[in-house]
Amino acid sequence: MSSAGAQLVQSAATLIASVIVLGVASWTAIALKFQAPGGEVLRWVLIALWLAFALAVLVGLFRGHALASTVSFVIAFGGVLIWWHSLKPSNDRPWADDVARTTSGRISGDEAILYNVRNFDWRSATDYTQRWETRRYDLRQLRSLDMITSYWDAPKAIAHVLFSFGFDDGTHVAFSVEIRREKSEDFSAIGGFFKEFELSVIAADERDVIRVRTNMRGEDDYLYRVRLPVHDIRSLFSAYIDQANELVNTPRFYNTVTVNCTTLVYHMMKHIVGGLPLSFRVLLSGYLPEYVYSVGGLDQRYTLEQLRSFGRITERARAADHSANFSQDIRKGIPLLEPAAVSVGSDPAPGALSG
Repeated sequence: MSSAGAQLVQSAATLIASVIVLGVASWTAIALKFQAPGGEVLRWVLIALWLAFALAVLVGLFRGHALASTVSFVIAFGGVLIWWHSLKPSNDRPWADDVARTTSGRISGDEAILYNVRNFDWRSATDYTQRWETRRYDLRQLRSLDMITSYWDAPKAIAHVLFSFGFDDGTHVAFSVEIRREKSEDFSAIGGFFKEFELSVIAADERDVIRVRTNMRGEDDYLYRVRLPVHDIRSLFSAYIDQANELVNTPRFYNTVTVNCTTLVYHMMKHIVGGLPLSFRVLLSGYLPEYVYSVGGLDQRYTLEQLRSFGRITERARAADHSANFSQDIRKGIPLLEPAAVSVGSDPAPGALSG
């Protein structure tokens, strides 16, 4: 190889190494921002020192000290990785009130008992009366499954997703997979990539978990009836309890993309019904209705836009507010399904508009 060719190869290698150093240095700086020990000042000092070190490495690469620069950076980043993997999730932190407890449960025959069902009385997003309840459910009366998507901003690529189980007596219990944040923390999508939050499963009364979003936080909510046989609905109910119990015993970190309110449900449903393809619409939770519709999980008699129009419950929830019939009021105008007669991929059962 000519000297010109060797120089070109060396320049390319230096450029590639520099890009890697920049990427790794940026990731580490963000990780330090969210997870470095000490207060805010110490965190910024550590970030400044790390970035100064990364700059020195880059200067060394371009001045011909590739080996020494590379070895020093690898050793330093190795230390970062050791620190990163030492960060462990915990159930013992000063949690925000609405996630201060997590749901657990057990099933004995046809009876399910849920502990720490949230039933807060919300007067505003920051003013509320706390109520955590133990509730019993007769699984022989379990009949329906609804998916609720809650959007807080545009564009609507991201939403919070809940699944609500309905019983013959008109009661509903909604399961919400949520970030478990501390009292001093606010939600951060970026922080969700950097072990900022733990994961929690909360079972809640719909008047709590839906109403706080539509009436207190100003979010826009949509409800879709899911086409699924009753035995699969019961299996999903059991899977939620198993997942909740597992998190009580073995805490996990939340991840904005890979471990969130949709991916956990996707894996539970895939285990129950099988054959569910992975899609970006599972990762981008705001598009989950499109995904569920595409695999036959929503009423195929209507277009998705029609179901979205039927299912927009925001105004109905605001009007219902403290109504004792909150769950029934928000479902007025949504086409009925007979879940026992349908499954994902099957022909839709006959239905009629409710209310």
